[in-house]
Amino acid sequence: MRFLFGAVVAVLMLAQPIMAQQASVAARGVVLRAMDKISGDVVDFELTPGQTKQLGRIQVTLEECRYPTENPAGDASAYLIIRNAGELQPVFTGWMIASSPGLSALDHPRYDVWALRCITS
Repeated sequence: MRFLFGAVVAVLMLAQPIMAQQASVAARGVVLRAMDKISGDVVDFELTPGQTKQLGRIQVTLEECRYPTENPAGDASAYLIIRNAGELQPVFTGWMIASSPGLSALDHPRYDVWALRCITS
C-alpha cells in the first residue's frame, strides 16, 4: 500500500509541470486596477505593451499581457515594472496573475496594483 501511494504521488509530481503549462497568446494590452491606500481612491486603467502610466507617486509600465489560447476570457498574466516616481530602481518587476493577485503582489506602503484582464480585441 505504501509503495502504491508513493508511486501515485511521484506520477502526480512529474505530471504537474506538464498540466500547468498552457498555451497562451500575447494580448494587445491589459486592464489594471490601482488603489491609493491613504485616500482610498480606486482607478481602473488600460496599458499597451511598452506604455507607462503615472499614478500619483508611482509609474506602471506594461511589458506584456498573456491569456490562455483556449479561454480568452480566462486568466490574464501581466508582466509589469513599477517604480516610484523619479527613481530608476523598480519596486516591483514580474508577472501579476489576475486570478491570484496575492501570488505576486506589489509590496508598497501606499499603493496596490493588480491585473484584471488582458485586452483581447
